[in-house]
Parts: sequence; C-alpha cells; structure tokens
Amino acid sequence: MPVRWDNLTVEGKPMRVYIGLPEGEPRRTGILVAQHGPGVDGFIQDVVNRLFRHGYVAAAPELFHRQPAQLPEGTTRIGMLKDDEIIADMNATLAHLKGLKDPAVGPVGIVGFCMGGRVSYLMAAANKELKACTVFYGGNIMKQWGSLPAPFDRTKDISCPVIGFFGNDDTNPSPEDVNKIDAGLARLGKPHEFHRYNGAGHAFQNFLDAARYRERPARGSWSETLAFFAQHLKLQG
Repeated sequence: MPVRWDNLTVEGKPMRVYIGLPEGEPRRTGILVAQHGPGVDGFIQDVVNRLFRHGYVAAAPELFHRQPAQLPEGTTRIGMLKDDEIIADMNATLAHLKGLKDPAVGPVGIVGFCMGGRVSYLMAAANKELKACTVFYGGNIMKQWGSLPAPFDRTKDISCPVIGFFGNDDTNPSPEDVNKIDAGLARLGKPHEFHRYNGAGHAFQNFLDAARYRERPARGSWSETLAFFAQHLKLQG
C-alpha cells in the first residue's frame, strides 16, 4: 500500500504517522511534513500525497497525540505543545523513515506549515541529519514552547539550507518578524532564501480555507519547494 498510516510509540505514547511510500526504486529520499494547527488533516495529507507522487518518502506525524481527545472549551491544542516533545516526535518519525527497507530512505528534508513552519525551523537546529528545511509562514519562531530555547535562539545550530515562504499581509509572522529571522540567519552565515508575497496572509497554501488560499503564491511557492528539495536532497552512489 503506497499511502498508509503507521503506528509508532514515542516515550510510551502511541503516535500515528501518515506516510507515502513510492514504489519501483530500492532507495528514495525522504521528507518530514510538520502539521499545521488543524492537525494531520486533508491539507497535510494532500502535501504527503503530492510529495509521494514526486517520488519522495513523506511522513507526517500527529503531534497532538499526547493530548486528551476531549479538551475544555477554549483550550487550544497548539498551546499545549512543548518543544522537547515535538523534537522527540519528529526524531522518532525520522528514525522510522531511516528504518524502512522497501524502499530504503537516504537524505531527509523537512517542510512545515503554520505551526509546522516553526517545527521545521526548530528541527533544522535540533537534528543535523536533516539536509534541507522549508518553512511556510511559521509563526512564533521567536517564542519558547516549554523550557527549551525558542527556535530563533537556536539559529546558530542550523546546519542545512533553509527556504521560507511568507505573506506580506500576515501578522504571525509579521513582515517585521520575517525581517528579523532573515537578518539572524544572514548574521550567522546560514544559507537561506526567503520568498514574500503581496496580497497574501497566513495559510495561503491551504486550499481548504477559501478565505486565506491564494492560488498564485500557493502554486509558485510549491514549485520553488520542489526545486529546493531536488537541489539539496540527492542520493549519493
């Protein structure tokens, strides 16, 4: 079955991962997909499906798996996330990809949307196995979630190229936030490129949200993402 749900255990907690496994080649490159606020919904599953169709082994873990199914009214699942747990979940998913045999997985990159853009940036600093990082309108990159330093404060530890896509009408991250992140990467000599779109705000890739979706930025940024991964995720030998 080329697209499926796998079940992992992370720190004693069950976690589902939506995964696409292309067939026909013994070895593939991989991409971790970090969910947005609504979870591993139809949009994130579509991202996995699109990457799978381009020949990548793609995997999106359900980062809310530690939380109870029913939460008090007004409680946000995003607000309950902690970076140490996010890192454990993403590392477990990466280890799962690396443990596959059919196909075997070579270099791995990461892409994330909304809160997942923050996760992508965080993981680029937290795990040196990742070879390429894509950030779609990642909010709260400069804020702590738990006891670990904020992702922005870990910029010095990033060891892979970063590409980012942002709407100039967004408020989180705002254009000023994007400028600060851009300057921080540049100051530390981290290879990166940022693309910004007029007339677009947050979640402009999300076709499930008609009010936010913007076709031209969505198509253009996705083409750039595929070109970026093709450049930096190359099988050796």
